Amino acid sequence: MGRAYEVRKASIQKTGAAKGKVYTTFAKEIYLAAKKGGVDIDANVNLKRLVEKAKKSQVPSDIINRAIDKAKGVGGEDYHEVIYEGFGPGASTLIIKCLTDNVNRTVGMVRAAFNKVNKSLGVTNSVTYNYEHLGILAFKCDNSEEIFDILLNAGIELKDIEEENGMVTLYINPSDVNKTKDELEKKFSNIDYEIDEVGMYAKETITLEGEDLEIFNKLYNMLDDIEDVSQIYTNVEGY
Repeated sequence: MGRAYEVRKASIQKTGAAKGKVYTTFAKEIYLAAKKGGVDIDANVNLKRLVEKAKKSQVPSDIINRAIDKAKGVGGEDYHEVIYEGFGPGASTLIIKCLTDNVNRTVGMVRAAFNKVNKSLGVTNSVTYNYEHLGILAFKCDNSEEIFDILLNAGIELKDIEEENGMVTLYINPSDVNKTKDELEKKFSNIDYEIDEVGMYAKETITLEGEDLEIFNKLYNMLDDIEDVSQIYTNVEGY
């Protein structure tokens, strides 16, 4: 199904097992979207789309509503998105996305995870230049040419488009994700996105074995256990 599909599918399934963290991450992201663009869902496209994704992931309505209500207030928690880049064993790299209300706490916990396996964080852009920042949408459809024409006529530039086994996968600029959805939903009613993500995807992947794989697994799991970590991107196959 393509370069990112299987990797993200495995990640989605893995993340789905940790519902509590999924709920917390969505709550923080909804809060940020509401704080930045306003709490009116109909007027804030990013918030609207994020709430739709949260509901599809079975996030309870009270968690969604609390996050929006929190954004209406003044003071209290103030979350920020921070990105860390790091080097793992055997030429592996990682990009760690965090949503935090305490940057010093978060960077300390992320750095400690790397230190425990004798690996290190990198400086800004030391890793990201080997990754692509992409929006990915996948949905059931058997006519990729029609999809291509719809988006072309709307002025949306596709990075790539794939069709396999009745599923179309679109690779687009992150800034075009909402516009792409709008155009698709004008044509197709009740469209169901099997993948609806924006993330960092390695241009080339590597395979780890033996001790390197054991160390990487340990590092990945320690990072994943940090509550402030919302997403981990890596160039290692299978993650």
